[in-house]
Amino acid sequence: MVSLAAPKPIARLIDLVEPASQELLDMEVEEARRRVLEGAPEEVLAIRGSFALVGRSGERVKLARSLDRPLRYFLAKEEAGPMLVVAETMREILDFLTAEGYEKQFHPTYCRMVPAHHVMELQLVGCPDPNPVCRRFFDPPRAVLPADLDAIGERYVSALYQETRDWLARVPEDEPLGVAFSGGIDSGSVFLTIYRALLDAGQSPARLKAFVLAVDGGGEDVEQAREFLRRLDLELFLETIEVSAEELDPLEAVALIEDYKPLDVECAVMGLNLARGIRRRYPEWRYLIDGDGGDENLKDYPIEDNEELTIRSVVNNSMLYQEGWGVEAIKHSLTYSGGFSRACVRTWAPARRHGFRSFSPFTRPAVIAVAEAIPFAELTGGSHAALYDLKGEVMARGMRSVLGFELPVFPKRRFQHGAASAETAASAFAVEPARYRSHLLESFGVEAR
Repeated sequence: MVSLAAPKPIARLIDLVEPASQELLDMEVEEARRRVLEGAPEEVLAIRGSFALVGRSGERVKLARSLDRPLRYFLAKEEAGPMLVVAETMREILDFLTAEGYEKQFHPTYCRMVPAHHVMELQLVGCPDPNPVCRRFFDPPRAVLPADLDAIGERYVSALYQETRDWLARVPEDEPLGVAFSGGIDSGSVFLTIYRALLDAGQSPARLKAFVLAVDGGGEDVEQAREFLRRLDLELFLETIEVSAEELDPLEAVALIEDYKPLDVECAVMGLNLARGIRRRYPEWRYLIDGDGGDENLKDYPIEDNEELTIRSVVNNSMLYQEGWGVEAIKHSLTYSGGFSRACVRTWAPARRHGFRSFSPFTRPAVIAVAEAIPFAELTGGSHAALYDLKGEVMARGMRSVLGFELPVFPKRRFQHGAASAETAASAFAVEPARYRSHLLESFGVEAR
């Protein structure tokens, strides 16, 4: 009879996430770690801000993160037992393993991503490695608001404004603030919200700029951004960041975001060049605000572009665009998570590469909770057009009632489609999607099959 050795507990836990990168609003990092390790879901949900946390007690390890940033882990084998390495990027994990002499154990597909809005628990990790257990700490009720667009807009923008004010209160008053700006609904709303928050806090809005990216003279975003601000008599805040099309390198973005989904790669290319352009001009700038998550909250993606989706699945699945199909679903990726929980890296990584602290109020649970409470099915009645119009209606009404602005509303356009001409973008992204995946593997020294 063959006897099987009992799994050994974790011998070493290596946490490579810099404590200074945790941006908590109401508590110290150690208290946040304690809540992840020991707290009930409502205690973890009360951790406000941007975080990627790990805590350990004996054989138990728990991990949790906010929606706006990644948190990955990898299990390596040592004589004394398994070693758990936690970091924000695969590259950091590989570099640590290489320094320890364990690089041959590494493969990018063996890395795991902690899904947003969950506490992930690893216990008695050994050989074989047991699956982690994920427990949700954010589960907002769905479709509980009345089908009143004025009331919905007021609730949503009020939450947006409060999260922005709370974040601003932690930023030194002498720090300049930049908004990644296109004049679209999300970046426009974020700009107006931070502008109003500055005024209401008695601070000078002169520290604020709206940065619009222009590749080889720019695409439609430059004129849209100018027109947005002109209508509000705020055009003086606009600043164009010019870059050359020669700098658009999708393979550079693949290696940076450690992902290969074409739309996220393309968005990351533009984000990387915007951050790089701002950094060249302003070596000391630190804070960059964006509207990421706004499309996900108000379900403003063309359903026709995804054969797996129907309007019923979009409006009836909780946080589908934020989390994908969910951690228990067959289609959930252990390596990447799902939805914006995966795609957040497209914005986070370019900002981090160039030394920016990024912030989007749309990713905060208090804002998402209002969005989830919207009765989308009742308001849209199965109509794609009604769903796509809803975001502009909600934001325009909310901005008017809460902040006193008439929000200019333009047709939806993705970042990568507005920062450059159609010809320039088509040329830059004329790469077969399979090449993105093979390049990612090659960047880690792994042969693509």
